[in-house]
Amino acid sequence: MRGKRIHFFLPLLMCFIFTTSWAKINEKDRFSKAGFWEVPNSGRINYNFNIGWRFIKGNAANAYLSDFDDSQWDVVNCPHGLELITTEASGSNNYQGVAWYRKHFSVPQGAQGKVMKLHFEGVMGKCKVYLNGEKIGENYGGFLPFNVNLTGKLNANGKNVIAVWVDNSDDPDYPPGQRQDNLDFSYFGGIYRDVYLVATNSVYITNAIEAKQVASGGIFTHISQLDDKKATVDALINIQNDNSKNQSVTVEAILKDKEGKSVAKSKKRLTLKARTSANYKTQFGVSNPDLWSPWSPDLYRLEVRVLGRKGNVLDGVASRVGIRKIEFKGKQGFFLNNKPYPGKLIGANRHQDHAIVGNAMSNGAQWRDAKLLKDGGCDVIRAAHYPVDAAFMEACDELGLFYIVATPGWQFWNDKPIFKQRVYRDIRNMVRRDRNYACVLMWEPILNETWYPNDFAKRAHEIVHEEYPFQGAFTVCDSHARGQEHFDIIYSHPYKSEFYRKVQDKTAENFKRLGFNYADEDRCVFTREWGDCVDDWSAHNSPSRIQRNWGERAQLIQAKHYANPDYIYTSWEGLYDMPAQHVGGTLWHSFDHQRGGHPDTFFGGITDIYRQPKYSYYMFASQRDVSKDNAPMVYVAHQMKPISEEDVTVFTNCDEVRLIVYEQDTLVQKVANYNQKMPHPMVVFKDVFDFIDVKNLHRAKKQSQASLVAEGLIDGKVVARFKRMPSKKPTQIVLSVEDKGKGLVANGSDFVCVVASMVDKDGIVRRLNREVIRFEIEGEGEIIGDESVMANPKRLEWGTAPILVRSTLKAGKIKIKASVYDPGMHKPAAGELVLESMPSSEAFIYSEIGKESIGAKELVNKQSSNEELQKEVKRLKKEISVLKLKEIERGQEQFEGGRE
Repeated sequence: MRGKRIHFFLPLLMCFIFTTSWAKINEKDRFSKAGFWEVPNSGRINYNFNIGWRFIKGNAANAYLSDFDDSQWDVVNCPHGLELITTEASGSNNYQGVAWYRKHFSVPQGAQGKVMKLHFEGVMGKCKVYLNGEKIGENYGGFLPFNVNLTGKLNANGKNVIAVWVDNSDDPDYPPGQRQDNLDFSYFGGIYRDVYLVATNSVYITNAIEAKQVASGGIFTHISQLDDKKATVDALINIQNDNSKNQSVTVEAILKDKEGKSVAKSKKRLTLKARTSANYKTQFGVSNPDLWSPWSPDLYRLEVRVLGRKGNVLDGVASRVGIRKIEFKGKQGFFLNNKPYPGKLIGANRHQDHAIVGNAMSNGAQWRDAKLLKDGGCDVIRAAHYPVDAAFMEACDELGLFYIVATPGWQFWNDKPIFKQRVYRDIRNMVRRDRNYACVLMWEPILNETWYPNDFAKRAHEIVHEEYPFQGAFTVCDSHARGQEHFDIIYSHPYKSEFYRKVQDKTAENFKRLGFNYADEDRCVFTREWGDCVDDWSAHNSPSRIQRNWGERAQLIQAKHYANPDYIYTSWEGLYDMPAQHVGGTLWHSFDHQRGGHPDTFFGGITDIYRQPKYSYYMFASQRDVSKDNAPMVYVAHQMKPISEEDVTVFTNCDEVRLIVYEQDTLVQKVANYNQKMPHPMVVFKDVFDFIDVKNLHRAKKQSQASLVAEGLIDGKVVARFKRMPSKKPTQIVLSVEDKGKGLVANGSDFVCVVASMVDKDGIVRRLNREVIRFEIEGEGEIIGDESVMANPKRLEWGTAPILVRSTLKAGKIKIKASVYDPGMHKPAAGELVLESMPSSEAFIYSEIGKESIGAKELVNKQSSNEELQKEVKRLKKEISVLKLKEIERGQEQFEGGRE
């Protein structure tokens, strides 16, 4: 929460602590399955179908046939990418083409005779699904879920084979449509999200996307009335009868609070006609509701059961409900729960890729991303540039992160009718999937940075409101895009004449051109991407694009650029200098990420691609006000190295900072004296550090005095403390697990980051050490990747080396050892860590268990060995690469310049 200060004097903190209040969630119920949360004894069974897929990268003739010999293929678990990647996997070097997955299974005893549907959360690109040699479904687009119906086609008492043909190669006929070598992110590929086999009785609650009903299907909840003392929750429940005869049922709905107590109930008898569905519409009155907000993300649980004539449960599912009201009131700004929002909505964009695994992230990893961003001071995340995994949306609901949902698209339009139809389909499906999430702030149904037709823009806006025809749905697009007049909110950079009067240069002129005059606009404004500041769209040099291992000077440049640079550019300061009408903005970008259209990895994240923080992460975190849920913090962004700055920068959310230098000099700065608009300016102590002073203390045997101690004060009292000392001789490797408080689940898919840090005898990280670290593992886990993707062994960068550790299906202890690659008498000692995975409560279907394959077998055409031909091919590829990069530059410059 920003803009409102609550003083709590907590016990003195020896360092900074990030704490966040979030709804009480049973670990078993943390993630939904196939679109719903489970209800006990409901008659519905959600089988985890992730484990034991046969996989081959490349095409294989007749691989859809049930008797096809796949015995030589690798065995993998989902979520699964087509390949593991290095941390430098940009420049369109990922595999692009066909691959196959095959899974052998038998129908479990408890599922026989039921309606059986396979639910894919996401398969990248286009795919075809076969059961026992028969094609039963296909899908175009890799970012939204789809079902295939297996009912009546399974061998109930024998073996079955699901075969999935996938293809992530370029195809302009479905969105995003952009060629990957032109793309500012990467598609990667594979069955990269979860798969479930859902077994229900013949009367069941439908899946909203599969039902294909406007503003209906599944469960649809919204808040129709909200005041200080009461809220009204509306629910529309769609029930399908697959029987050949009419069915008389009773629908029972119970709304429960965060403690699991029932707060409202409803019940009604329905007659369902044969082979059709019907809706049950109901309302719940909630007195003195616990309202959802970023600082108090309380969630209710709506449980729905369908009962037969004799009271037997035919089906049951649950959905979460966050009681909240959002309003965008033009010049008055953003209102939450009938009150003006305190401060600005600031956060970051997020692509879904991760080091080594690409897009194939587990639910746990999705949740940890959200927790990391919440702890890092973000209150809103924008989709870049597609619907995200449902697990991330659920984490946003749980942790209190607003989310801007976007349809797949990036700088590409195709005039073919099929392309537009598929975009419209995606818009409907993203609303149907995400409409119940309390975190949804805006809907972005357009194609990012694309010159689409005006009639498309108008229709995209209309479809959102058709699918969500109630208060609380707001569409957004760029202020200078075609059809922007149809939308509820506009994207733009901040523009206020007083702000730009400071500097008259080309940067300011660019902002004036992309911005607007607030006097001429009645809608609310949001900045979708701020922070990136490239010299041109070929070189991509920017003060924002800083690799973590470039060290403290570079990281400070990035942090200052994001906070309040000396030049005119959108920043924390710039956004807070805007009127209430400009409600906030999202940084480009949260994490470092890969992209196809440029050889460099994007390094503008506030963390690296492993999610290791840079200085700018702590600067972001310091912008969150002290409250009962957010502790005071102070962080010294200085390493006391021979190459360190003379100035000492401190990030804090306190009123003033006391800096104690070498246990002698005490310097004090009041934050208010900076006279800035951002919540908590960076505090800089000028000309404080000189390495010769450190040297002299060490030579005088006074090493313990060589320190910088920052104390954060509120109302004159010390509430936070941070001590920085220079590192000494490296003596030990220390291992830590970065699970953000959510342990590793033994489901064969979940993974956590384990970090090896090189430290001295006092535990201080030796930032400039560059040893190569070898990792070993035993027990119920495996290291993802090896030397082929530079995952293990791994060189220390900025004093640390991270690896990813994946669980098995058996809960238990995992022992990890890290040692230097080249041992010797004076080399640092090895480090060990034992962590324990938690048992999974899921029901699994598998006949074999996958182990991560590094060298996945590929079917490739043999290339000619003619040397001259190879040279010519190489020359032509280089020419094509140059032309494509120039095409990307032109596209970015044209959109930025408002030209077609």
